[in-house]
Amino acid sequence: MRDLIARPLTSESVPRIIPAPVKRAWINATDQRFVRRCLPLTVANQSGWWILNPVPFQVTWMGRDRAEDLVIEASGPARPLASSHFGYGIVTFSIPYLFRTPPGYGLLVRGPANLPKDGIQPLEGIVETDWIAATFTMNWRVTRPFDPIPFAVDEPICMIVPQRRGELEEFDPRVAPLDGDAELASRYGSWLTSRNDFIRDLPHTARGPAAWQKDYFQGCDVDGTRHVDDHCVRRTLRPFAQVDEE
Repeated sequence: MRDLIARPLTSESVPRIIPAPVKRAWINATDQRFVRRCLPLTVANQSGWWILNPVPFQVTWMGRDRAEDLVIEASGPARPLASSHFGYGIVTFSIPYLFRTPPGYGLLVRGPANLPKDGIQPLEGIVETDWIAATFTMNWRVTRPFDPIPFAVDEPICMIVPQRRGELEEFDPRVAPLDGDAELASRYGSWLTSRNDFIRDLPHTARGPAAWQKDYFQGCDVDGTRHVDDHCVRRTLRPFAQVDEE
């Protein structure tokens, strides 16, 4: 087990941190919630922890480049975590925690996965939280000026995902012809035939759960063959526990 420690720097308006949930309101609003059948999407939904907004506010960008052209209005007496620091319609959230990750691990700091927000786009960064003794910020860029954009209490403003430093550099990417792997080409051919048949018959099939292919969801090829023992259909991340250190 690896440690992921968050040390709060204030006792006021401390944002909650929770495991990212599988559900999204826009997904549940689709016909028969069919988007939830996309396993890669739902696993990505849960792949990190959300930092939640503690103070409601709205932000309006006046369309110019200066920091003062971003107007942040709180909905109550408490001060929001958001500020205008960079200009260019960028909203900066000061995250009031010092995070610690194991040696060699940092945090991918990003917006909540598969949760689009109208009029504003989250930016991403990678922070080396195994050594730095400073906070970091989460930034969003407004994409539609002049329209107020609200942030509600407990709305996710940031998603943190541990990432091992140097891991991407260990990969040796290359493009190779499919016929160089006969076994993979055969499996792909079987899948393609099955998929084409499914798409052809889909307009004539009832749109219930039985009408959808489940091979990937079940972790197998179209013939039922399994290739891995750790196929992931759901993540169960641990919540942040409250610890009193002496």
